[in-house]
This record gives sequence, structure tokens and C-alpha cells, in this order.
Amino acid sequence: MDNIKQSTEHSKIKAIQQIIQLKRELFDLRLKKATKQSIKPHLFKQAKRNLARLLTQENQINIK
Repeated sequence: MDNIKQSTEHSKIKAIQQIIQLKRELFDLRLKKATKQSIKPHLFKQAKRNLARLLTQENQINIK
């Protein structure tokens, strides 16, 4: 029972770290766009979708 709880806590921490990383990536992309630097537009879509996936995963873990 403790292994499952530790595993869930570990996955929560990992998901939160990835969420923070993706939010930072989106911020950097917006900053580059605002300062007219070269960007790859498809990275916005990728980052947003990955962020949504992680937030959904986090919510499902919190519900259980």
C-alpha cells in the first residue's frame, strides 16, 4: 500500500515539474514572438497540448 502511495506522490511531483517547465516554455515563446525573434509557430500548439495533457493527468491523480 505504501509503494502505491509513494508512486502516486512521485508522479504528482514529476507532473508538477513538467507543468512548470511547459509554462516557462510558453512564456519564452510568447516573449520571442513579442520581440519579433524567429519562432516556430507549431511549438505553441505542441506546448499548449502537452500542458493540457499534464493538467488533466494531475486532476485525475488528485481525484483518486
